[in-house]
Amino acid sequence: MAKTNPTTKAPAARARATTAAPKPAHQIADPDTRVYVGDCRELLRAVPECVNHEVDLIFADPPFNWQVKYDKWHDGLPRDEYLKFTADWLDGCVDALTPTGSLWVNIPDDTAAEIVVHLKSRGMHMINWCIWHYRFGQNRMGSFIQSKVHALYFAKDRDNRTWNPDGILEPSDRATTYFDPRTFNKAEGPNGMRVPMDVWYGKYWGRIQGNNKERRPNHMNQLPEVYLERVVRACSDKGMLVLDPFLGSGTTATIARALGRRAIGLEFSPANAKSAFQRIEQGPIRLGEALNQSTAIFAPRRTGPKTKQRLAATT
Repeated sequence: MAKTNPTTKAPAARARATTAAPKPAHQIADPDTRVYVGDCRELLRAVPECVNHEVDLIFADPPFNWQVKYDKWHDGLPRDEYLKFTADWLDGCVDALTPTGSLWVNIPDDTAAEIVVHLKSRGMHMINWCIWHYRFGQNRMGSFIQSKVHALYFAKDRDNRTWNPDGILEPSDRATTYFDPRTFNKAEGPNGMRVPMDVWYGKYWGRIQGNNKERRPNHMNQLPEVYLERVVRACSDKGMLVLDPFLGSGTTATIARALGRRAIGLEFSPANAKSAFQRIEQGPIRLGEALNQSTAIFAPRRTGPKTKQRLAATT
């Protein structure tokens, strides 16, 4: 018989909130950064900023239910129980957001569709269905090797949300590979640059494994800092409140704090919460290192005399 979590049963009604505000297990000021220990389903209905719908950005990287040996949390719930758990924490996130807030969910193939359907049923608007692509995947022979996770971007209000494209621009293939003069004479956006495409890859974008200097002890599924930097820069401003309901190794709060955002992390494991907070205090390792990085996959095209003349005339 499968082992279950001591808090597998969801909290009662969505409208119910705990009267006494919980105390953070770890906290640091300027900008205000707090880590709470407990079941995120309960904390999302108890932390004052969540109860008062004051969270500007949520990034969630939940357990995948893949039998990973997390500290405390049992990652092998029956499927129907896992889907109920997923719906409960999603509802808590939606309710915690400001009317202009955004929600990102990092999730693999087997639960992405259910999350999309549930969030749409809650009135959330899908802005992008992005893909985090990595080159190091689990070896297998019975099917194609999995090399991606879905990065689902939803907002409460499609037309009234925080969106900062200028902070995440990258060189365009037209500029780095094809030397197309038109990209240096654009009617919209900086010349030679573009908003990243919805498949994310490149230097520092791989899985955090082995001797990667970002690697935290006892964390098998740590996300790269560049991933969270893109999300936080694009979907929040300095001073805004960023929340992670599954803090884990602490990447979200570490990046948010380094970029001048307030941050709240919720974590089921006291040991992981302590480790994450130590990382938050230390700060990120690669902040800014992937900015302006070209993701072109082809070598630069040769240019003839006429192309060189047109380029010289536009730059």
